[in-house]
Amino acid sequence: MSLFWRIFALNGVVLGTATALLLWGPVTVSVPVVLTEAVILVGGLVVMLVANAALLRLGLAPLARLTRLMTTVDLLRPGQRLPADGSGEVAEVIRTFNLMLDRLETERATSSARVLLAAEAERRRIAQELHDEVGQSMTAILLSLKRASDEADEPLRGELRQVQEITRESLDDVRRLVRRLRPGVLDDLGLVSALTSLSTEVAAHTGLRVVRRFDADLPVLDPETELVLYRVVQEGLTNVARHADASRVEVSLSHSPGTLELAVTDDGRGTAAACEGAGIRGMRERALLIGATLDISSAPGSGTRIRLAVPVPVPAPEPGPGDASAPEHPAPVPGKQS
Repeated sequence: MSLFWRIFALNGVVLGTATALLLWGPVTVSVPVVLTEAVILVGGLVVMLVANAALLRLGLAPLARLTRLMTTVDLLRPGQRLPADGSGEVAEVIRTFNLMLDRLETERATSSARVLLAAEAERRRIAQELHDEVGQSMTAILLSLKRASDEADEPLRGELRQVQEITRESLDDVRRLVRRLRPGVLDDLGLVSALTSLSTEVAAHTGLRVVRRFDADLPVLDPETELVLYRVVQEGLTNVARHADASRVEVSLSHSPGTLELAVTDDGRGTAAACEGAGIRGMRERALLIGATLDISSAPGSGTRIRLAVPVPVPAPEPGPGDASAPEHPAPVPGKQS
């Protein structure tokens, strides 16, 4: 039934009921109208209006739910859909809106993937240039300052050594920036070593107590997933150091069948609602890149917890000796005799 005929039918039911009551009821109208008759007529009108409003609200409830979803939907939180039952106009509008959300979420995920991959490529290029050009130039300056300070007399020697220390600290800052832009240990030694190095560096520079809890049976991940996990931890630790006013933060990696869970939990001041700044929205975009689910919970005085659930394939069980797909006897190896 179309929306027009549905509303028409609802009004028809109300008016038909009122007409039936007037025809078969004992109510009469005098001229002039008696007070009791006026009270009965006004009461009947009120009852009709209330019944009409209730029936219309019931009939238009799906449109109200659709309007609320339109005003609150967030493409960074995929999966928000309305059930579309029936074959009327309202159900068709809801189905069309759900299809539009599917298309928008796919396009958003694709565009975010392109942007993030381009950003990582640019990070890699800048880190390489800083390492090859700025780092080498500053190293050459350090060597020249050392030679000059060894040959100079006081007080020039002391001033040159001060400049040498400043240059060495600047070189350390450049190297630290290079590691933040592109963690080489992630490519060379893997995710656990990279997170260990990152947490150690954050603890050394911020005074935070960083506790690491990594399961021993973590699955093998592709480089893209490892990079997303690393960036989420990096952003989470940065937010804790800047905004949480915390003394302790825990970084954990746990594995269950089909899911790898990353959690960053601090004991800071927390907030009534997690602030959706650029850093958190960046985490959500990275989570969409690998099909993960990001959840952030925070309460005043109870700290903040960032949880990233990454789907991982469940390895197929190896065929046992009694399996039909496994050969009963090993095939003979050419060139070998038993």
